[in-house]
Parts: sequence; structure tokens; C-alpha cells
Amino acid sequence: MSEFDLIRRHFTRATPGALLGVGDDAALLQVREGFVLAVSSDMLVAGTHFFPDADPYLLGHKTLAVNLSDLAAMGAIPRWATLAISLPQADDIWLERFSAGFFALADQHGLELVGGDTTRGPLNLCVTIFGEAEANQALRRSGAKVGDEVWVSGCLGDAALALAHLQGRVALSDSEYNLCAPSLHQPQPRVALGRALRGIANSAIDVSDGLLGDLAHILTASGVGAEIEFVRLPVSATLRGYPELISTCALSGGDDYELCFTVPAALHDALQSLGAQLACIGRIVAGSGCLVLDAEGSSIHLKGAAYDHFR
Repeated sequence: MSEFDLIRRHFTRATPGALLGVGDDAALLQVREGFVLAVSSDMLVAGTHFFPDADPYLLGHKTLAVNLSDLAAMGAIPRWATLAISLPQADDIWLERFSAGFFALADQHGLELVGGDTTRGPLNLCVTIFGEAEANQALRRSGAKVGDEVWVSGCLGDAALALAHLQGRVALSDSEYNLCAPSLHQPQPRVALGRALRGIANSAIDVSDGLLGDLAHILTASGVGAEIEFVRLPVSATLRGYPELISTCALSGGDDYELCFTVPAALHDALQSLGAQLACIGRIVAGSGCLVLDAEGSSIHLKGAAYDHFR
């Protein structure tokens, strides 16, 4: 199977939302009047971001999900994506499963694949995603204000717990692993929540490298500090069964793909109407950096804040 046969068979679909999609030297895209373009790229490398023998269907889902999560953090509407993929060989069965997982999630969000590239080499996946956000309404990291509440969506730490099990750092039962595994292999990007937070949240970010590290980006961009209450972290019953791992998994484990955002305290009750699992975990304060407080209000010393590829 040639490179072009591979593209035609597995990655070419109708793209009615684009002026020109797959098949030319470049795609042609038209942003709607009154909108700006939000663009993000993420690369997944075998052996670094996923196990080389990962289920290709779930890998197709996650390859797109991590990019959709970036758009969610901006409050943007997903529109188009390109996919660059390096493959050790043209495995038709693997590609069929991968593309099925990719397009199943793309269809959920009305997203079209409009181009990309394929080459022979170590397994490597890179998506560039394009979304639309109303002019002047995109969520940013730089808007947090002193007095804001800090909120997160969903549960934190289950993906890190599942990974710890796969790496032999903890031994989960089969039922415990099955409860945690979807968070690692099939995260659900909070696109609808990101849209709902427009006009409510002052700042937002997706939690991909660990809550403390990602919240730190908000604090740096906004010139503020934060205080987080450890007991208010939303963690699953499974993770609570391993209390010695809660801080590591929930605060710095990564791969959650939830949203962390700040909201004026006066809008606390408005969040209850969004229909999402949300937790208020702290507050924005004057100064810099983030303190994690125990139940008595004392600071907890923690090692490590976020995943870093070069540390």
C-alpha cells in the first residue's frame, strides 16, 4: 500500500465545512465573520506518551482528545484538524482501528480532518487543531484576579493511577484498574464546559501535565498566587483507597485533560447550573506561587509539580 493509498483509504472524508480539504497541497479554511481562529498542536510519541502496543482505536481517540482539550480551555468551537503520522510500516488493520477511533471522536464534535502527512519511521502522531472563538471571548490563562475561586472539572489522578499500575509502581485489582483505565486511554475533552464558561471564568487551562504545574501557568500569566485546599480535591473512591498516592496522582500526575479555571466568587452559584461535575478547590490570592493547605490550614510540602519532557 502506497502513502497515497493509505491516505485515501483511512483518512480521506468529505469536508463540507472547509473550502478545500484533503487532496491538495494545502487546505483552504474560512473563519466565520466575528470569530477568530484558535490553533493548537500536540505530538504523541510511542514510548513517551503511550505504550507501543496500545490499542489503536483508543490511541486514535486520545490523539485527537488531547488537542480538543486545548480548544476546550479556550472556549473554542472545534472545526478542523490536520494529522501528521510516522509509521514503522503500513499496517492496514492497525490503521483501520486507529482512524475509527479518531473519527468517532471527531464526529462527536463536528470536526473535519482537512490534511496532514504520512511517513515511514518510529510511531509518532501529531495533530494540529483549528477552532473558532468569538472575537474577544476566548478564555485565556492571563485573566485570574485576586479573590477568584479556583475550580476544576471531573476527577483528578485516575489516569496517573492507571499508569502507575501499568508501570508496576502500584498493584491495582482488576476492578480498580478497569475503573481508572478510561481516564488514561480515552479521556473526554470538556469542550461543552469550555463554551459554557465564556463570560463566567476569568481564566482557564486544561490539566494535561498535572494540576499544580498547569495552574502555575495561570498564576504566572496573571501575576497572582493561589491557595489550594487538599481535602477539596475531587478524587475517585479508587484513588482514595491509596492515600499515599493522592498528592502525587491528583496534583502532579498529568493526563487528566480536565479544565482548571478561576471564577469571581460572586458567580459561585452560577456554576451549579452548568450540569457538569465541578469542584471549588481554592482561591486566587495576591503574590505568586501556589500553596497547598491541609485541613488545619497549614502548608503541605510537595515534591514535583508537573511533567516535563526535559527533566
